Amino acid sequence: MQTRALGRTGLAVSEVGFGGWAIGGDAHGNSYGPTDDAVSKAAVARALELGCTFFDTADVYGHGHSEELLGEVIGNRDGVVIATKGGGAYMYGDRRWGQVNFSPEYIRFAVEQSLKRLRRDCIDLYQLHNPSLELIVDGRVFDALEELKQEGVIRAYGVSIHRPEEGIAAIREGRPQAIQVVYNLFSQGPDERLFPMAKQAGVAIIAREPLANGFLTGVHTASDSFPDGDIRHEWPAQAKAARARAASALRFLEAGGQRTLAQAALRFCLDSDAVAVVIPGAKTAAQAEENLRAADVPPLTEAERAQADKLLFGR
Repeated sequence: MQTRALGRTGLAVSEVGFGGWAIGGDAHGNSYGPTDDAVSKAAVARALELGCTFFDTADVYGHGHSEELLGEVIGNRDGVVIATKGGGAYMYGDRRWGQVNFSPEYIRFAVEQSLKRLRRDCIDLYQLHNPSLELIVDGRVFDALEELKQEGVIRAYGVSIHRPEEGIAAIREGRPQAIQVVYNLFSQGPDERLFPMAKQAGVAIIAREPLANGFLTGVHTASDSFPDGDIRHEWPAQAKAARARAASALRFLEAGGQRTLAQAALRFCLDSDAVAVVIPGAKTAAQAEENLRAADVPPLTEAERAQADKLLFGR
C-alpha cells in the first residue's frame, strides 16, 4: 500500500482509507442499511491486514457506534491515523446542546466523548462536520480546536464540507489542515478551484463518497429500492435511476477485467495529485479488500477519462 502525506499535518497515510459511515448501522437511520457487528469488525481487521492506516468516522454515525467498533478493533494502536468529526449535537438528546453545535464548550465535550468511544489517547484528525460557510469565514470556531491541539488532545484539525466554496473559505482562513469533500466521477467540481488552492497551501484533501453512495460499485439497478432509514430511501426515484444508468455506462472502465468498476472509481480519485486519501465505505471484509486493491490497479488513461466525461457531461 502506497502512502501519501496528509497535507502539512506531518502524518503519512495509506492512499486508500476506510470510511466508517456504513458500519455505524441503521439503528438511528442516516445509514446504508443493516449491519452485523462481527462482520463490520472483520472488515476493519481486513483493512488493517492489507495496510490501511487511515480510518475516518464521525460521532453521529450510528450515534457513536462506528467509533465504538473502531475502538474495539484498533484502539490505541500505533501507526494508524484515526479521523473523526463532530458538530451534530442531536445524537446526545440534550436540549442544552441543540441539533447542531460548534461552540467551544460543545466541541470539547464532543471530543472527550469520541476519545472514550475510540479508546484513544489522542485523535489524529478532528473535523468539523458540515459547518456553515458563515462559521468558516468567521474563523473563531477554530480557536477551540487550536486549544485542543496545543493540549495534545488532537493532532490536527480540518473541516468536512459539502460545497467547494466552503473549502476555499477554510483555506483562506489559514488554520484548517485538512478538507474532506465529496469527489467522484459524478461530482468533479472540487478539482476546478479547490484542489489547486489546497495543494498550494499544503492542505490535505480527503475524497469522501468516492463511490457515489454505492452507485459507482455498479451493483444497483434503476429499479432498486432502499429500506427506511437508508439515506437513499427518500431520494427521488428518477435520481437513483439516473445514477444507476450512468454507472452502467461506465462499465468500460473495468478495462477487460483489469479493475472492477468500484476500483476504477477509486482510481479516478487517486489519479489526482491533490488527493491525500480516498475513503470508500465497507461493510464486509470482501468490500474492504476490493477497495484497498484499487491502489494496485492501472490508472485511468486519458482516453478513458475523456470517454467518461463525454458520457457523463457531454463534453
